[in-house]
Amino acid sequence: MRLIAESWGGGVTERLFTVDDVPGVVWAPTEAAVAAIDAPGWGGRPIPVEYEPFNAEIEELTAAGKPLGEAFARRGVVAAELAIPEWKATIDALTELDWIGADGPVGYWGLSLGSAIGVPLVAAEPRITAAVLGLMGHETLAEAAARITVPVEFVLQWDDELVPRDSGLSLFDAIGSAEKTLHANPGRHMDVPMFEVDSSELFFARHLTA
Repeated sequence: MRLIAESWGGGVTERLFTVDDVPGVVWAPTEAAVAAIDAPGWGGRPIPVEYEPFNAEIEELTAAGKPLGEAFARRGVVAAELAIPEWKATIDALTELDWIGADGPVGYWGLSLGSAIGVPLVAAEPRITAAVLGLMGHETLAEAAARITVPVEFVLQWDDELVPRDSGLSLFDAIGSAEKTLHANPGRHMDVPMFEVDSSELFFARHLTA
């Protein structure tokens, strides 16, 4: 990990970093830390060549006014294959820092593409002990979802134009966790209410603090 910038405001230290060539940021209020990294092809990162056939398909479907969900899901499989090793390396690097340490629990928050990556990541990474997921369907994720055993809060938009309702419900059903909660709200893919952020904070406080 290479720390490249640091700022302070509102009681939170913000540090920009890279792990290998992956850019990220860690926000650290007192006795806590939250980190994010750019997914392959998002933020300031170049679009992987592996995305090209899916992006071409998505352009064609968009021009024809056809549903995009299945194409997004297939591209999400490739995104996960690229991003999961990056997330594992990031967790390694962060937990080696003295002011974070390796003893604390780790949570994961990711909707839409964040769930395409997050479902298989949570299934494969034993350090993650709670997760907020959603806005994705079951078509490419059911097998990984069945291997998740940690508490999950799952967000679903009832009128999602990208993820059919039945597909989202099937993914929730496929999650193997004994403790899982479905949060369904009316609206389209991008209409998740802001109060779901508050709910996520309470969820992590419940599961990640003593």
